[in-house]
Amino acid sequence: MMARYQYNILLALAWAALTGSFTLTNFAFGLLLSIGVLYLATEQTNALSNIVRLGRMVGLAVLFVHELVLSGWRVARLVLSPKMTMAPGIFAYPLKVDRDFEITLLANLITLTPGTLSVDVSEDRRMLFVHAIDCSDVEGAIRDIEEGFERKIIRAFGR
Repeated sequence: MMARYQYNILLALAWAALTGSFTLTNFAFGLLLSIGVLYLATEQTNALSNIVRLGRMVGLAVLFVHELVLSGWRVARLVLSPKMTMAPGIFAYPLKVDRDFEITLLANLITLTPGTLSVDVSEDRRMLFVHAIDCSDVEGAIRDIEEGFERKIIRAFGR
């Protein structure tokens, strides 16, 4: 198993590659980010092995990129359609995740996906209110979030 500092270096290198800047300052910033990310990930997870956890996090990232492209395409089709048959609205999403880190991550993934925006979390932290550009199929949207982002978050960071 790789030591934690090796993960930090790998993540910092990934950061430099993603930003396209291999300067010492950017690498140092990536190192600081990786320390924070690994601290949060370790703090918020149970005793899963680091390799399994890392694989599940990568799976979540791949799902996000897939949903980003797919949602972008759907929004573009809606906006460019001559009829523009949209039914915008807000729906309540029943949360299965219960920790602040998981709720925040889910809300941010939903917000970063085109066509949806996390609006609020209920005081009891059981409902996430989501604005969607098209609420014609609320059950389908709830099912997509539940079987997609939330399931991956629970697998990567949960129980």
